[in-house]
Amino acid sequence: MTLDYKEHVFKIRVELLICLLLVLVTSAAFLQLKYNDFINYDDGAYVSENRYVKAGLTSAGMKWAFTATRAGNWHPLTWLSHMLDCELYGLDAGAHHLTNLFFHIANTLLLFWILRTMTAAPWQSGFVAALFAIHPMHVESVAWISERKDVLSTFFWMLALWAYVRYTKQPGTVRYLVVILLFILGLMAKPMLVTLPFVLLLLDYWPFGRFQITACEYDFRKSRISFSIFLEKIPLLLLSIASSIVTLVAQKRGGALRSLEALALNDRIANALVSYIRYIGKMIWPVDLAVLYPHPHRIPGWQVTAAFLLLLSISYLAVKARHRYPYFTVGWLWYMGTLIPVIGIVQVGSQAMADRYTYIPFIGIFIILAWGVPELIEEKWRFRKRLIALPAAGIILILTALTVRQVGYWESSITLFTRALKVTSDNYTAHNNLGIALMDQGRFSEAIHHYNEVIRIKPKYKKAYNNLGAALARQGKLDEAIKNYLAALQINPNYSGAHYNLANALLKQGRLDEAIEHYSQAYRLDPSDPDICNNLGIAFYRKGQIQEAIFLFAKALQLDGHFAYAHNNLGVALTQQGRAAEAIVHFKMALYLDSDHPSAGSNMEKAHAQLDKIAAEIATLKQALDAKPLDAGLHYKLGNLYQRSRNLTLAKDHYQRALSIQPDHVPALDALATIFAMQGEYGKAFFLFRQIISVQPDNPDSYYKIAGLFSRQNKVAESTMWLKRAVDRGFDNFNLLKIDNNMENIRNTPYYKTLVKGK
Repeated sequence: MTLDYKEHVFKIRVELLICLLLVLVTSAAFLQLKYNDFINYDDGAYVSENRYVKAGLTSAGMKWAFTATRAGNWHPLTWLSHMLDCELYGLDAGAHHLTNLFFHIANTLLLFWILRTMTAAPWQSGFVAALFAIHPMHVESVAWISERKDVLSTFFWMLALWAYVRYTKQPGTVRYLVVILLFILGLMAKPMLVTLPFVLLLLDYWPFGRFQITACEYDFRKSRISFSIFLEKIPLLLLSIASSIVTLVAQKRGGALRSLEALALNDRIANALVSYIRYIGKMIWPVDLAVLYPHPHRIPGWQVTAAFLLLLSISYLAVKARHRYPYFTVGWLWYMGTLIPVIGIVQVGSQAMADRYTYIPFIGIFIILAWGVPELIEEKWRFRKRLIALPAAGIILILTALTVRQVGYWESSITLFTRALKVTSDNYTAHNNLGIALMDQGRFSEAIHHYNEVIRIKPKYKKAYNNLGAALARQGKLDEAIKNYLAALQINPNYSGAHYNLANALLKQGRLDEAIEHYSQAYRLDPSDPDICNNLGIAFYRKGQIQEAIFLFAKALQLDGHFAYAHNNLGVALTQQGRAAEAIVHFKMALYLDSDHPSAGSNMEKAHAQLDKIAAEIATLKQALDAKPLDAGLHYKLGNLYQRSRNLTLAKDHYQRALSIQPDHVPALDALATIFAMQGEYGKAFFLFRQIISVQPDNPDSYYKIAGLFSRQNKVAESTMWLKRAVDRGFDNFNLLKIDNNMENIRNTPYYKTLVKGK
């Protein structure tokens, strides 16, 4: 066995040992995550209250993932990863946390292996990876389920770097396309990766050394090589630009992008300069970390000036040191450049800075430390390795302990936001979210205290009034609750949540018309919320408008098929209409989804009793028909009974027999047309409704139903024409028009908007 071979084997063992230590120390620092819960800050929107995600990997969910801009971003791979978790683990928060940890460990190992491959320096690479793995500032990216996008996108960032390393060693089209593919996948997980082309250029300088040109070098061949290095980044740069545009559109559509009126450009620049320094300060002294740091809006001029001069000085030194200490230049520019998308010039959200934003940028600073500190210690020193190794190990142990403590703060919403309030001031978001968490535990008085604090800090914060109203309503103080809901709506009349909660309070007071009005407003603003549909259905049911209630309960189930209460409510409404067989299906589903449902069982017994009664009535009518086989009214009644028992074939048969005896029997025409419409036979339904109109030309219902037929076929012009005719003949059920599923294709027409607005 040669000496070179032994050295090679020894190096491999050292590298494997470093990988093992990285896995062990990272697992030790974060393993308690498996006991942590979801938090009420984006986790609901991303997982626990997202109907597409909760359903797992479904065709509808996957289609939604690629079209949705929810949470102010277009990141389909992030949605798909959450869906896969729900497919595998359901809503087990601990399992979702462990998936984040898996990606974090994978990112750590990839970072080590990439640096080691680029620099052939395993110990420096291992130290950078260790700092990346266990720095407390990186806890937010791992411990927050909603930040799956951070660890997932970084996973593709690392893979793209690895592919680029392979490409630089042996350039080729296939290897280059792999870099592009991985970059695209990363952008589909989180758009912060737009700075990757810039980082690749930095790595071309060091450690790859792909261009080494100074101002006095005019070698044409070298210049051509350097130009090609820039040229190969153009496709990546174009992808970055496209991703940035999509992100800005998504954030503006989601209301996350703050205007210059809300936060002036000079305030943004000031905060950006100071934040660059604050991030470094927290890297060195990672204490008093919070899930959200409130934006100060106004920063003292001396702080801005000092930050600017310090950044300028370090940047000047980094440029000056580019030949002797290229790692310093690359590391500093890596830090400065990768923070640009989230430094706050384009302000998204209310935070001044965020720990999660340092997940990739700090790698640059870690590189400076790992390669710079050894150069400060002369090689001739006898104990040089110990002077480096012992402090490095001590730093890793201290950071691990701090990370364990920081992970503990993410145990629940209460621990997280209590900590945030302790280490920040005037943090209205923390007060608000802590209030929500306390409400969930029934601690309403404490929640009210925090909501009042929010109003003190930010008097125009609509959510605080809405949440305060919800807490008061839970205490039975409905009049006070209503005042706060109205205050929220005064701030923003288009606040769906306040309309919904106000309607709930009005419903409890029996003010049905007012409740329906605010439920309808909430539905108009957020038609995808199944709770709004369900409660609006309840209001209509209590008012005796059963058909409208059925429309809404069915809509709620269309939005969320696992909504047990909507299944039960639909069953009750169907029973009220005598449709016991259909009702039983929904009662069974309600009990399947919630075996402890308080009323589904007794309601199902009533439906079965009604079904038995229908069977007895059918037997009686059959005997009557034996005596009077040409009685159109008896055939119509028997058709109704068969329809109520879900035997549509026999129902149609008896309606048709009634019409063969009495062709102008309007109820039979309407019932048969309705069945044909339900079965998608629109031509037959249209013909029958036209027959009704020939008998009753001033009956608005048939005109309205024909409008619905055309709307279901997406024939908007025809649908609008028939709706106009219905209105001209006295149609005035505008609540039905707002929620009827058959009419959803014409709701954006000018006529519809004018009509509803006028009412």
